[in-house]
Amino acid sequence: MKINQFAYVPTSHDQIVKELADVRFLTSRTSKISDPVMLFRQFLLKFYLEKQGLSTRVQKVANLMATSDLNAYDYTANEGTLTKDAFYNVALQLLGFEVGLDFSLNDPLAAMKKLKLPTADVGDQLSRDDVIDAWYKLLNTRTKHGQTLIDYLAGQGYYHQFANDGLKQPLIFNGKSQAVFDTSKLIHEVVYVEAPLDTDHDGKRDLLKAEIIRPAETEAGLKVPIVFTESPYDQGTNDKQADDLTHKVNLPLERKKPNTLTYDDIKATYDNSNLPAPRAAKETTKVAEETFVKTWTYSLNDYFLARGFAVVYSSGVGTKDSDGVRTTGTPDETISATSIIEWLHGDRQAFTNRHDQVAITAWWSNGNVGMTGRSYLGTLSTAAAMTGVAGLKTAVVEAGISNYYDYYRENGLVVAPGGFQGEDTDVLGELTFSREQSAADYLKIKDTWLGQLKKLTSGQDRKSGSYNSFWDNRNLLKNVNVRADMLLVHGLNDWNVKLSHVYHLRNRLKKEAITQKLVLHQGQHEYLNNFRSVDFTDIVNLWLTNKLLDVDNQANDIVPDVLVQDNAEPETWTPYQDWGGDAKVEKISLADKRFTDLNENTSFTDRLDDDLFKHYISDTSKWQRALFTKEHSKMDKHCIKLVSEPLSEDLIVDGQAKISLCGSTSTNVGLLSVALLDYGKAKRLTPVPQVLAAQQILTGYHWRKDDLKEFLPEKKATAYKKFTDAHMNMQNRTNNYQSDELLPNQLYTFEMAFQPTFWRLLAGHQLGLIIYATDMDYTIRGNQDITYTIDLAASNIELPYLR
Repeated sequence: MKINQFAYVPTSHDQIVKELADVRFLTSRTSKISDPVMLFRQFLLKFYLEKQGLSTRVQKVANLMATSDLNAYDYTANEGTLTKDAFYNVALQLLGFEVGLDFSLNDPLAAMKKLKLPTADVGDQLSRDDVIDAWYKLLNTRTKHGQTLIDYLAGQGYYHQFANDGLKQPLIFNGKSQAVFDTSKLIHEVVYVEAPLDTDHDGKRDLLKAEIIRPAETEAGLKVPIVFTESPYDQGTNDKQADDLTHKVNLPLERKKPNTLTYDDIKATYDNSNLPAPRAAKETTKVAEETFVKTWTYSLNDYFLARGFAVVYSSGVGTKDSDGVRTTGTPDETISATSIIEWLHGDRQAFTNRHDQVAITAWWSNGNVGMTGRSYLGTLSTAAAMTGVAGLKTAVVEAGISNYYDYYRENGLVVAPGGFQGEDTDVLGELTFSREQSAADYLKIKDTWLGQLKKLTSGQDRKSGSYNSFWDNRNLLKNVNVRADMLLVHGLNDWNVKLSHVYHLRNRLKKEAITQKLVLHQGQHEYLNNFRSVDFTDIVNLWLTNKLLDVDNQANDIVPDVLVQDNAEPETWTPYQDWGGDAKVEKISLADKRFTDLNENTSFTDRLDDDLFKHYISDTSKWQRALFTKEHSKMDKHCIKLVSEPLSEDLIVDGQAKISLCGSTSTNVGLLSVALLDYGKAKRLTPVPQVLAAQQILTGYHWRKDDLKEFLPEKKATAYKKFTDAHMNMQNRTNNYQSDELLPNQLYTFEMAFQPTFWRLLAGHQLGLIIYATDMDYTIRGNQDITYTIDLAASNIELPYLR
């Protein structure tokens, strides 16, 4: 068990005294206590809520052991000095660790070190000031259940007992906002923001439903910052209709007519100037007329509600109770998100309902907005940030798309997002077009929507797979005017929104005058705010407190530039200065003697026996095992398999590897796939988090709870792990929009970039490189009778690495 912390703010003793007074551990009484042992006892008694009565609290302190012989109450009543060991024996128990199970009373400091918990820089015997400093650091130390001790206390009602006693709101402790707001009195209201859009072409600007949750304290004049999540799924999804629309993928790869297109030939332009006039407000009000019950929430947003932030959800154009149609990734959806931000910043009009034109402002807002969310939600956060919209101070982007072509295509190939073979922009549009769930509304919009759906299907061009103006209109990195600081989060095993999205986004942001941070974890498409091994929620708290409340808490310096979870050592996180930028690059011939050609072939066929093909597409995991194993299998004739000699030392593949293949196809079409593997028996981490303790994380007093999770080692060792791959249509060897001639049995050079990664191969492991054609999980599956030949001596890989 390791409980890493990266959000602790080093704090001077004088500032510690002020902050402990703010949270009521130092009072007029305790401030006068000069004896360190007595002060420690008073802190312990205050740790247990005063409403419990003194006798109860004394008994609770007596239940803690300070030494192997004395409980904490007897120790503080009889000992003349407070030792560091005694302090941390008690501290570990307050943090939820058990004597004899998690640590020994004979050596608590060894346990603190092993658990990666911070200790105060104090001597073996604590002075009064040492007790104050050590207690402060303890309150900011994470418990066994993954939250800081002060957050745990807040969940128990610690701050609630001072609710009528002038407690600061907001209250900042160690640079982070505290859970001092009463979530039982939250205000829920709905407004309709008028966007500069008419995506349903009805001659009226689109109205967008926004759901607001804000502290009751705003009614008394408190101005609060906003955490905003744009979720197209929030108002419902059309799962069956989307499934019915899913495209067939067991189709042959078709030849493209060669062309000499340039980027100017397919460059998209966006014109939104011909708009209906905005609605005129007939009157204004400060009182919303509609409320709502939230059936879906993001627990990170819930966490900030208890800390005095407002939270706003909107689904955008084409969703239930809003106007417009879904466009899957165009600037229309971006404007849909920025319109909400503009209203929150005071720059756009909203109404209390869809008909009466009664205007309402976000009078309770301090004008500062931060966006949150994963996947489509994170994508819209990125899109909004790229516009430079006023009021958006930051975006916490988890697994967001930065270029829709790279989500549904790759180097001229139709490539599925992981787990969703046959999905495309039209399927996603249908899935999120929740206006369809309102019968009368859908009747009015049906023809318009069906026309829009046809445009999506036609424009995405599944037949060629090439980049075109449809995709250029959905490249979020094409026009960048970012002003918001960015916190990017992505899973190193995410095969849905692949790592190229965050890699290219980050490299583009390096050119801008903003602060950006990156967290890379070992999961797939996962949220990270409820993990034991990393204080992600505290990092976000520090970040948003800085960006939205303008608190000078050193967030830009404290949060690591790049924070990476190790794939080989559980619960291990390491800060780095860069991702891919500091790596050395070695170019290695595929005929290098360090590689062994396991199948001893330089040609392979893509055609499988019909029964075997059906067997593999019914369960692609069987295809994966046959392809990736070092043992002989039914895929031997269908791939080239190179394996390096065992590594003499650990090797980290850092960034984006590239491969150059000299090869040919037996016909006038072809595709190439390449995978890099880590061969070596090991209990690798589960890419899906495991629940360690259900509903143990408290986000506030009598408020939401969350499961504690972690990526844990698998119970059984596995022999290999694919950690990156690449795919290409052989007719797109120049770029992704130009179709080249492809003659049978003629050698060409194909240069591909792998998905970026950060992967540590252990000493003794082997690097595997597999060249094949059809990828059952991602590409179309034509099972065509095509033979591919690779000249290994004329082919090479460029490997970026750290040692």
